[in-house]
Amino acid sequence: MTQPLIIDFHTHLFPASIRTARERFFDGEPAFRLLYESPKSRLAGIDDLIAAMDEDGVDRSVVFGFPWRHLETARMNNDYILEAVARYPKRLAGLCCLDPAAEGAAVEVERCLNGGLAGIGELAFYTGGIEASDLDHLTEPMALCRERRGLALIHTNEPVGHLYPGKTPNTLSQIYDLVGRFPDNKIVLAHWGGGLFFYSLLKKEVRQRLANVWFDTAASPYLYDPRIWTAARDTIGVDKILFGTDFPLLRAPRYLKEIESSGLSADQRARVLGANAAELLAGWF
Repeated sequence: MTQPLIIDFHTHLFPASIRTARERFFDGEPAFRLLYESPKSRLAGIDDLIAAMDEDGVDRSVVFGFPWRHLETARMNNDYILEAVARYPKRLAGLCCLDPAAEGAAVEVERCLNGGLAGIGELAFYTGGIEASDLDHLTEPMALCRERRGLALIHTNEPVGHLYPGKTPNTLSQIYDLVGRFPDNKIVLAHWGGGLFFYSLLKKEVRQRLANVWFDTAASPYLYDPRIWTAARDTIGVDKILFGTDFPLLRAPRYLKEIESSGLSADQRARVLGANAAELLAGWF
């Protein structure tokens, strides 16, 4: 049987200046400090990712940095993503990552799109929920993505359950309002969209609002019972699921073993592991 195409839709990369002296970037960046103050929190570079992809059988990856508040740092990290894509154009597609509220954010997004990145993400609102003001700040970057056929990857998480670093106080209503505000954008909701897809079972409105929305699986083995794979298939549909690891937090084999025994058919596994992403990213590899 032919090995299915595997595309990891959710990986983080940082330049050496950040990887080797992360503490220099904590000031004014509470979310980065929260997630990476511990030396156990891994930071990866381009070579680390390519080596892991080769070892784990991952064909392609979507790469991005961190939603830095300081635009100067965001530019530096985005430059590294541009470098990664330039070095491995057949294996990597990149996203522009920054805080949309930063002054000059739209200019930086346009620069990155002009440089060949496939959209924006993983954008996150770590220190608060997704408020109306956040949607206002997203307006221009989302318009640029629509114009350039780019996509937007948004950090979301389940609003109940245990706390962990990076878990935001977003609500399902806030996530729902975000996708409703930008109905013509291609939007990927990270981490299963906080479970929003379950509400596609409602008879009215929700499934239509999620027409241009996909859900990545980043950190799933840490968060959800393996039954999540068939639950998502049976509610939102297998074509809406994008395999993502949250590398270097987790590696692909942890997911592949779970997916193999999930109850998804071989054809469904192929959709999740790469075919869906390949269609969404057509023209970017």
